[in-house]
Amino acid sequence: MSRYIYKTMALAEMEARKLRHDPTELITRVVQPVLWLLVFGEVLSKLRAIPTGSLTYLEFLTPGILAQSVLFIAIFYGISVIWERDLGIVHKFLASPTPRSALVFGKALSAGIRGLSQAAIIYVLAVLLGVQVRWNPLAILAVLVFVVLGAAIFSTLSLVIACLVRTRERFMGIGQLLTMPLFFASNALYPIELMPSWLQGISMGNPLTYLVDALRTLMLPGYAAEFPLILDFGAMLLVLLVLAAIGAKLYPRLAR
Repeated sequence: MSRYIYKTMALAEMEARKLRHDPTELITRVVQPVLWLLVFGEVLSKLRAIPTGSLTYLEFLTPGILAQSVLFIAIFYGISVIWERDLGIVHKFLASPTPRSALVFGKALSAGIRGLSQAAIIYVLAVLLGVQVRWNPLAILAVLVFVVLGAAIFSTLSLVIACLVRTRERFMGIGQLLTMPLFFASNALYPIELMPSWLQGISMGNPLTYLVDALRTLMLPGYAAEFPLILDFGAMLLVLLVLAAIGAKLYPRLAR
């Protein structure tokens, strides 16, 4: 088990090292949450068109935009796997004694590390915009755990798609097709009870819904959680384990 964890962490560290050599990705990722919070959040806060209880709409939206950022930064992670296939790196991984599941979890963990940068950005924006957030250290630590878990889920989903399509062009089309339905079929922008019944059913099966609910529960002092935190964590962990098992099974397809 210790060797398994070591190999997983080594792969994650190798992936994270890329950020140190080229941090421009982190800088460009700042733009989208800034636009959503400054433009979309501020406008709808003035309109008061969406009931959010005791919270302002900007407060309600902030954890949703963090979840959106995690989704967007992780869902296209599979493109790097296809690049690695083209460069012959995947063949070297498969020739090593590293378990396939460790390769998948290593990739997932590295995506989680990238997601942590989005959490830092959102917390800074929240302070600048006057959003009331919970500064309890344990709550912040739990937020980071959920961010890593959410990024791991969507990056593993991305890896599964990459293993199936195996070309950059097809992958980009499917990735773009998935992001908006996942985002809008969640509670990131509006409460679940405002959705039509058919969309509520889809939302309950969407892992982003549980990520958003957990982040709101942990970040906002006045938020009434839709689900218990243990349910949020359990649902997300189950999705990750299922996707990781599928990813480990499909990973050798990249070498064909």
